[in-house]
Amino acid sequence: MKRDDLPTAPGNLDASAPAAPVDAPRMALGAWSFYFLAKLMLVWRDLIGFHALENLGFAAFLLLPLRSPRLRRARKLAAVPLGIALLYYDSWLPPLARVLSQAALVSSFSSNYLLDLAGRFLHWPTLAALGVAFLLYLIADRYLRVGVLVLAALLVQALMPALQRKDGTGGSEAVVASASSPAALGNAGNAGNPDELLQAFHAAESQRRVNFPRAADDKPFDIIILQICSLSWDDLQMAGLDKHPLWSSFDFLFTHFNSAASYSGPAAIRINRATCGQQSHQALYQAAPEGCYLMPALKQAGFEPNFAMNHDGRFDEFLAQVKAQGLSAPLMPINGLPAPLRGFDNLPIYDDYGVLARWFDQRRQSEAQRVALFYNTISLHDGNKVVSGPGANQGSRDSYKPRLEKLLNDLNAFMDQIRASGRRAVVVVVPEHGAALRGDKFQIAGLREIPTPLVTRVPVGIRVIGPDAQRRDGAARIDESVSYLAMSHILAGLVRNSPYGSNGFAATDYLESLPSTPFVAENEASAMIERGGRYLMKQGAGEWKEYGRVEP
Repeated sequence: MKRDDLPTAPGNLDASAPAAPVDAPRMALGAWSFYFLAKLMLVWRDLIGFHALENLGFAAFLLLPLRSPRLRRARKLAAVPLGIALLYYDSWLPPLARVLSQAALVSSFSSNYLLDLAGRFLHWPTLAALGVAFLLYLIADRYLRVGVLVLAALLVQALMPALQRKDGTGGSEAVVASASSPAALGNAGNAGNPDELLQAFHAAESQRRVNFPRAADDKPFDIIILQICSLSWDDLQMAGLDKHPLWSSFDFLFTHFNSAASYSGPAAIRINRATCGQQSHQALYQAAPEGCYLMPALKQAGFEPNFAMNHDGRFDEFLAQVKAQGLSAPLMPINGLPAPLRGFDNLPIYDDYGVLARWFDQRRQSEAQRVALFYNTISLHDGNKVVSGPGANQGSRDSYKPRLEKLLNDLNAFMDQIRASGRRAVVVVVPEHGAALRGDKFQIAGLREIPTPLVTRVPVGIRVIGPDAQRRDGAARIDESVSYLAMSHILAGLVRNSPYGSNGFAATDYLESLPSTPFVAENEASAMIERGGRYLMKQGAGEWKEYGRVEP
């Protein structure tokens, strides 16, 4: 038998047909199919976003037939960093430029805190689901053209927003309105461009101001402002301490107070400019109009400024930022006091009651008729470690509740000390921002880059203390959307019409014409507004998108 007479094996090419070049270009996603499959899984679970054009463009880049082996190798090398960058772009993480700008601050974090933060990005149920999906992908890839199915899914995902608009459906739920829901930005149901609404908001706010009158001489009292880092209503509820006795002791309690910022520096600037309307984030780092600074306004009203903190204020130049707001008083020394905490930078954090008690001892020795204290505490900051007392040797998140309970007890004890002394004081408790204790789909627990309502809606209370302070009516609960201007309004009212005396005072007397403020919160690279019952967010120069449902 001749060789040419041998039967050809099934599937073999005819010997006379030209053989296909070994390096012939082929259109296939290959292993990148799982990259897109995993990304779609995360998108469908609302864990990341999806930029349709960019993802389809990346898929086209991977599918582009290239004859040159050198070009194909170059594409393989370029695809990995491009894929990582695209995944980061699709995520809810801060813009990369923002991350790089904060590198110097992050470098001061302790190694334990950095490991803690890294661990929060690992969501084990999601990783397990991706692992199962990878095994199923390996099996299916033997029998199916998975790449074709993935491309079809990408196209459907890209077209989905247009299909939803055509059907009149949206991707997020609106906030359920109630009598106590905060007012929305602009008119109800307005259809304005969010950027234009934000500009109009700041223009309107620039015209608002609260003026402090000169205090009367007959019944002097102190004003004590206690600013707390990392405490929101959501944190309180998560910790189960929203019913702590401290909150029922206030004569005025704000349930929808917006601190408008989610970082300490901007929050400290905002409270120290509380006599004027809400400024944009960029305007915070410019000189404010005359009369907008709270502590100088109180000084002109007859109150001698005092300044105390339970930390050194060096991180992110916090101390310098506060002093730049016209707070001329020297920082009270706290050396020698107990320091039961260490911060995320391993520096000591001093006992709140110890610091406040030292200040009060000095106050009783002072001859000043009236004093206005600005106190800042970071006892609740993420990354703090308890070295002695409740919560010792626990992680930062686990120790949050015992740290919070101790702080609330310390504030109660401090106010009891004032009451027992027979002195008069108006005490204001106003947090900077929340701790983001539970996080959400846009950012992990502890990350506050996006100033969401869960972070900036903080519990604010005002209490009138003194032997001749008798409230004639019930405590005032303010459920409308307000910010620092409302706090200044009540303080100015208390200075103008003293709550002390035999006739007592009615809390409602100080609520007349109380200025409300629509929900607007900003950071350097993100903003959030409420419009028509929906919360909208924007990161960097990106588009506005819906944040989703927020429980009132």
